[in-house]
Amino acid sequence: MIPEDNRFHSDPDGILADSAHLVDGWKVEPPDPGDRFTVARLTHLLREHERAGRGWAGASVDDVLVEVSERGLRMRENVVLRDPEGEIRAWGSVHDRAEGRMLFVHVVERGLPEEQADACSRLLFTWADEQARAVGTARELEVQQIDTGAFADDDRQHAWLEAAGFTKVRTWFQMSRPVTAEEADLVPDPDLWQRGEVTIRRVRRREEDGLPDSVDLSAIHQVLEQAFRDHFNSWEETFGEFVHRVREDPGHRWDHWWLAELEHEDLDGIGPIPVGALIGTYLETNNGADGSYVSYIGVLDDARGRGVAKALLHTIIADAATRGRDRVGLEVDADSPTGAHGLYEALGWQTKYVTESWHRDVPVR
Repeated sequence: MIPEDNRFHSDPDGILADSAHLVDGWKVEPPDPGDRFTVARLTHLLREHERAGRGWAGASVDDVLVEVSERGLRMRENVVLRDPEGEIRAWGSVHDRAEGRMLFVHVVERGLPEEQADACSRLLFTWADEQARAVGTARELEVQQIDTGAFADDDRQHAWLEAAGFTKVRTWFQMSRPVTAEEADLVPDPDLWQRGEVTIRRVRRREEDGLPDSVDLSAIHQVLEQAFRDHFNSWEETFGEFVHRVREDPGHRWDHWWLAELEHEDLDGIGPIPVGALIGTYLETNNGADGSYVSYIGVLDDARGRGVAKALLHTIIADAATRGRDRVGLEVDADSPTGAHGLYEALGWQTKYVTESWHRDVPVR
């Protein structure tokens, strides 16, 4: 289950007030999610960070609120650095993602003088190290991983990460595929369709409140846990952590979840067996051209080679076309052992930009 109290230090001043990197007159404090000016400022910093790193901005207020809202803070902690005039110049966020894995967001204002920017960066890394020790201690670990990301072309971020002892460990292709209205016919019905022994269907919803069937949610969680068990940086996540986290996405919609089931000849009378799952989300853009996104897709080893992944992908494409959307996006590991990158390219996806994962292991005790 999700803890009622998070595992982090809640007082950044207690961690950083005596730091040699804190410039005279600057302050460290948690951001106030109820202050619209603070949220607007964080959104601006994040958008400028994206624009400098990949050439365009996509973050919204909702993306910031995922990190700083009361709900988000059940698994996160945040810090902002204010200059002597009270303006927020840098922002850090940590996320207790799963046992052994802590995500870290590191944003420093673009255009800040180099000496001040470097000092802000060092402060954020110092704060992240202490938060890693706190969450690692609470989870009774010897070592806590800090997992952070960078755009492939962001040289400033790369230099800071290397100086702080991080290592680039993975490259990710951020891919997109256009969708046409005619592709609504790509599958008979995105709600439920069958090809051979494989059935694709949306998760069942309860009539009384529209919430998903708990058995279906559990099946999706189990499929994804097993499908990614041997993949890069996979950490076991409890069912409660999993559902809480995926529901935080601003684009979360229960009707964007699908199960793939397989009739099993050796289990006659048992019913179809869940062998694949896809969790999609809704992408909203400022220019009115909405899209869909494949947040997770996984297929069990025993079911690979039966067209399950392709069927799931065709389903979300058809669903997007039915909704009048113009694209479907996804992320893929550049070194995926399943060769997923080739499948996506064959189905029309192209790389739009590239990101990286950078890691640092922090001794807890």
